[in-house]
Parts: sequence; structure tokens; C-alpha cells
Amino acid sequence: MGVSSMTIVAIDDDPAQVERLRLIFQRMDYPTVEYLSAEDSPQGLDLVRKRVVDLVLTDLRLPTDSGIGVLREVKALNPMIPVVVMTAFSDVREAVEILKQGADDYLVKPTNPEDIKKLTLRIFEKSVLIREAFLPPQTGFASSPEAAGIIYRSERMAKMMQIAARSAESDATVVISGESGTGKELVAHFIHQRSRRRDGPFITVNISALPESLAESELFGHKRGAYTGADADRLGRFELADGGTLFIDEVGDIPPTIQVKLLRTLQFGVIERVGENTPRRLNVRIIAATNRNLKNMVDTGKFRTDLFYRLNVINLELPPLRQRKEDIPPLVDHFIAQYNGRDERSIKGLSREAMDRLMKHDYPGNVRELENIIERSVVLCPRAYITEGDLSLSEGEDFSSPCPDGLDLPYSEAMIRFERSYIEKALATAGGNKSSAARAIGISERHLRSRLQRLYPNGAEFPY
Repeated sequence: MGVSSMTIVAIDDDPAQVERLRLIFQRMDYPTVEYLSAEDSPQGLDLVRKRVVDLVLTDLRLPTDSGIGVLREVKALNPMIPVVVMTAFSDVREAVEILKQGADDYLVKPTNPEDIKKLTLRIFEKSVLIREAFLPPQTGFASSPEAAGIIYRSERMAKMMQIAARSAESDATVVISGESGTGKELVAHFIHQRSRRRDGPFITVNISALPESLAESELFGHKRGAYTGADADRLGRFELADGGTLFIDEVGDIPPTIQVKLLRTLQFGVIERVGENTPRRLNVRIIAATNRNLKNMVDTGKFRTDLFYRLNVINLELPPLRQRKEDIPPLVDHFIAQYNGRDERSIKGLSREAMDRLMKHDYPGNVRELENIIERSVVLCPRAYITEGDLSLSEGEDFSSPCPDGLDLPYSEAMIRFERSYIEKALATAGGNKSSAARAIGISERHLRSRLQRLYPNGAEFPY
């Protein structure tokens, strides 16, 4: 489609209305309209999924769904697509409800040609900024030193960040939950930077990257001679964080034996190094993060109940990127600027088709995956604008488990088989490069290596 054209999908089971709209759009001089129609919501939504669409017109009452249902489906797929609901009733309350549900506008049937033309032109002009590689201007929260680089526009993230900002004013323990790649450590940095501990250290420890034999020493330190190889006294992460904040990543992976010591530290504010009996009083705030459901782990006996309630004073649940797609355009803008500067490139933006593809992607690796896509595109794109072909998205790849269809395997064994298959496919795609494979699936390289040690304990079965 050209700069002065747009694609419109109309969903209506009334043939006369479909034809009326076709004639109106056919006679428009500007913009040029590619008009597509469907008689029910499944057909219409299939068009929206497969095509780059600039406007959806839907009847409020459809054979298999309502216009509100279509509205929700389209906005979930790509919230940047404007949706206008057509209704045969000029009821003010119904119109208000349509707009409250997220519609960009509504029309009363029978539709007036002039109203259709004005609406189309207004929506087209509003979308000009993102047509042919121009992103919309950022609104809402932007990157700043106080924001710890967090970029968002969605209401859901705004509410979560408001809670994070309020929690920063206290020393309460915070648990940040969410899928890998959602930005849990960035939020922890944000809380630290806004707290009265901002001038103190911010120390990070990733439990999943540590063998169980070293986790206790890493957290609490050890005394010289505590075990073979302990040639000198060593400060643990708690002591290094004294006066500041300790961020414990993947707290759900803490071994049961260490959970007891962590609970005592939270209760009394003291630690003991491995190999000594001298309590050391510290002033440390704990922020923990996990991509696991700690409450389920408590219910199954894998995580201590008392430790859970000590940690879970304030819970921040970061939504996955697929549930806050409004944040994709400003994130893309931010990453393009970031990697333009790093690599001395001059990428100006994305094509209309590329942005539509990004908006419709599911992002199993969340923000980290989006950053990886944009970084790769900025590095490899030979033009000023990134096109759909430059994105190298992995949609359609089969990461399914090789497990049989039945339930003849124990849950733990089925999950091990799935994870092995998933990681092996990622490594194969990355040519065996662990760093590239980790970034592609949205985890750190240390986390990947830790998982490989657990999945292939003897190393002999590991194909790379």
C-alpha cells in the first residue's frame, strides 16, 4: 500500500450495508482505500490476522459474535488498529458503552456517506505518523534516570509502576513476579533508585545460576577454612549490600536448606558466614524476583510457607508483553535509538508491514525478545527503514515436546523432555552458540548453562 492509501475491513452480515460501504470507499479520492469485507467475525478476524489493516468497521450485532467481541479480539491482536462499531440504534447509553469498551468511534446505521468519509480521513491522518516507517510520538512514561530505563505506555504498566513507586518509599520486602524477559531487574533498580537507599549499593544474585553447594557461601559469605578451597574470608552478597538493596533473582530456586537461613536473616536482620558462629547485623532491603508461582510451590511443599509470607509483603506482577502491546511502539523507538547510537547506524524506523508484524507477534521472550529482534534488525538492515523481511521472527517454528499424547509419563519427566527439546531447538537454530540461544529464548546465558547442567547431569547426552 502506498503512503496515501489504507486497508479497511468491514464485518457485517447485511449485504446492502457491505455494498453501500464499498461504493463510498470506491468514490473516495483521498486516501485510496483497499476495501475488504466479511459476513461474520471469524472471517473478519482472519483477514485482520493475515493482512496489514488500518481500520476495522464492525456491526454491533453479528451472527456468531458481537461487535464488542470483535473489538476486543482486534485490540488484543494489535491495539494500534482503529475499530469503529456500527449500530442501528442511536441510543446514547449504548454509544457510551461502545466507547468505554475501547472503540475508537461509532456510527449509526444507515451510514451517511459524508460521515464515513470524514471518519476515514480523520483516522488516516491520525495514522500517518506510523505509516511508512514513522512511529507515533511517545506518551506516558519515558526513559529517564529516575525510571531506570523502563519504557511503557499501557495503563496496566502505569498502574504497576505507581505501586512500585509507592513501595520505594518504605523498606518493605518486595517480590516481583513475571515471565522471563519482562524486566524484573529493571523494576528492582527503579525501586532502589527512588528509595532512601539510592546512595547505597545495589547487589544482584541469581540463584538459578549457582550450584547448590555454592549458593549459601555466595549469599552469606564464608570463613577461611570453612571447606576445601576456602583459602580466605569472603564477603557474601548480603554483606556487600549492607546499607543498600539486595536483589535476589529466581528466588524460587533457593534450596530448602538455605531457605531456613534466609528466613532467619529476614526475621532478625543478621547473617552468619559459612564456617563461623558469629552473628553479623546488617541493614539490607530485599527485593526478590521469580518467574515461578511461589504460592503453588508453598502448596506443594517446595517453598517454606513462613518464608513466602516474609518475602511477599508487596507483590508486583509484571504483565507479559503480549498483554501490553501498546508498549511495543515506544519500546521499538527506544531500541532503535539505542542501537543506532551504539553501532553508528542511522535506521529511521520500520515499514508499516514490519510494525504490524511486531504488533501481532506473541513474544514468548517478552521485552528481551523484542530488544533482540530490533538489535539484530538494526545491525543487519541495509536500508534506512527496517522491513518485515529484516525482522527474522520465529513464528511458526515448532518447539513442541516430543512427549507422547497420552499421560503415561510422570509430570516431572514430561517437563524435562519438553525443556530438553525446547533448548536443543534453540541451540540448533543458534548453531550451538549458547549466548545467542539464551538471548533468543529470553534468558541469561548463565541461566541457560545452569539449566543444561540440570538437564544433562553427566554431559554425555548433550548434543552440543
